Amino acid sequence: VVMQHAGVQEVAAVGVPSGSSGEAVKIFVVKKDPALTEEMLIAFCRRQLTGYKVPKLVEFRDELPKSNVGKILRRELRDEARAKVDNKA
Repeated sequence: VVMQHAGVQEVAAVGVPSGSSGEAVKIFVVKKDPALTEEMLIAFCRRQLTGYKVPKLVEFRDELPKSNVGKILRRELRDEARAKVDNKA
């Protein structure tokens, strides 16, 4: 759904630990439109998705990690996101 937004070039979604619900959705986004904001993306998702599927966290990146064949390395993103959560705790 996030890829349908005109300002998004690439996106990957991962689950990260959350104290309230157990797990929250975090998206990593490569912008096509430099004016794109976290608030704009979350508002877009709220119109398109049910509540529990709406991302709670958004991180903008210049690029996403990829394998040799061009697939997004979601495990790497998930591990990085979980490490950040662990460091905050």
